[in-house]
Amino acid sequence: MTEPAHAVFLSYASQDAAAARKICDALRAADIQVFLDQSELRGGDAWDQKIRREIHECALFIPVISANTASRHEGYFRLEWDLADQRTRRIARSRVFVVPVCLDGTTQLAADVPESFQRVQWTPLPGGITSAAFVERVRQLLLGEQEQRPTETGSPTVSAAPATRNSVLGSWRSKPALLATIAVLVLALGYFAADRLVLSKRGAEMGAAAAPALESAPITPFKPPPHSIAVLPFVNLSGDKEQEYFSDGLTEELLNSLAEINELQVAARTSSFSFKEHPDIATVAHKLNVGAVLEGSVRRSGRTVRITAQLINAVTGFHLWSKTYDRDLGDVLKLQSEIATAVASALKVTLLADVAAKVELGGTRNPAAFDTYLRAAKVYRGALDEQSLRDSIALYSEAIQLDPAYAMAYANRSIARFGLARNWAMGESVRDYRESAQADARTAILLAPDLAEGHLALATLLEGTLEFRGANQEYRRALALAPGQCKAIELLRRVRRSNGPN
Repeated sequence: MTEPAHAVFLSYASQDAAAARKICDALRAADIQVFLDQSELRGGDAWDQKIRREIHECALFIPVISANTASRHEGYFRLEWDLADQRTRRIARSRVFVVPVCLDGTTQLAADVPESFQRVQWTPLPGGITSAAFVERVRQLLLGEQEQRPTETGSPTVSAAPATRNSVLGSWRSKPALLATIAVLVLALGYFAADRLVLSKRGAEMGAAAAPALESAPITPFKPPPHSIAVLPFVNLSGDKEQEYFSDGLTEELLNSLAEINELQVAARTSSFSFKEHPDIATVAHKLNVGAVLEGSVRRSGRTVRITAQLINAVTGFHLWSKTYDRDLGDVLKLQSEIATAVASALKVTLLADVAAKVELGGTRNPAAFDTYLRAAKVYRGALDEQSLRDSIALYSEAIQLDPAYAMAYANRSIARFGLARNWAMGESVRDYRESAQADARTAILLAPDLAEGHLALATLLEGTLEFRGANQEYRRALALAPGQCKAIELLRRVRRSNGPN
């Protein structure tokens, strides 16, 4: 006779066996039947067949997600995940079947999981330490399954309780008494509220004691400004840490593209990038006071780039929009405008101008020039010494050689050159760098008169040479062209403090 399937199927990578065992033990201590292949695959079992049957008939499927699963491109757990994903397509979306847990700070974007796993909230169980709230949530989900499970004729039934304590959840097809169910549900209510708070955090690194602490926390209304957004650093999935300049640079370019949309309030780069490590959507939204968060991933291979982006409503936690793009590197400029337009549409922002024209203004379609420009921007952001600053100028110059009409490269080289003149150059070279910086800024404006960055570069130079009136005019021009440019706004305030409104 074939033994009945278990209530819960626990799926994990072999490197996470110890953590999976902790989760399994915590559930079994609550009389929940768990299938864990360490102990359940006895001699003589037809392994593959048994796995498929267990996944086909279990009530809940718990994938254990970690950096180990994210880094493994092959593994039997991936077959298990695919089987569970296929089963979700036959299950009503109102019913919970997949209950993902995460052992570390692995994000949903970096995890490489089936799409159905992305639609549900994840529970953080650091190192496999299993909270009482999670156990009670599993118990409640199973009890709900018992009450609603159809009979052979297809009609729901609530059946009598089994005689022994160990079979309350020992067999999820058994018939619990209504009074026993009510008692357990009353016990679970206190835990469930805390668990809901835990589940609202994506990839957060929380211990087992976090849920009870959150349970008593006062609930304050979160009312961010309408049409406000933060862009988190896109995750580099290229398998090469050296490619991080590309994912970071692309994120910044996209952030600037969104800032071109007049009706949209975009959090500054410095603020968004402060959440680069293990971002938690709820925390990001509350600290930056934004109503939406855009996150994504970048996978580059030669001239081809795959970008996945998703927009999340920070108030509800639900996805507003998501899409994956496969493009040639030379089409990235156009892609930026596509994503910006899609985000604006999802946020119901009125596009009052040709967004594509504004986003692509001053850019390049030369893949090599774009790549070099991103490298230069990365070096410039980290330039704490004279040599780093010179290196960034050399890279901007290389980008300009590849595309002499690259206005953005001229604007940024102008700022870098002026930084060198102000902080490191001496004697006659100070004047030389200032003159070359001014030439770059004016070239950028000549190539693209409506490019805010060109006017911003010239304003920076004029401010540095104490020409406050001219600096003020250029800052105002930059703001008129790109009201969302946080850098220009801050610099304009500084000039006003120095010289008063003019």
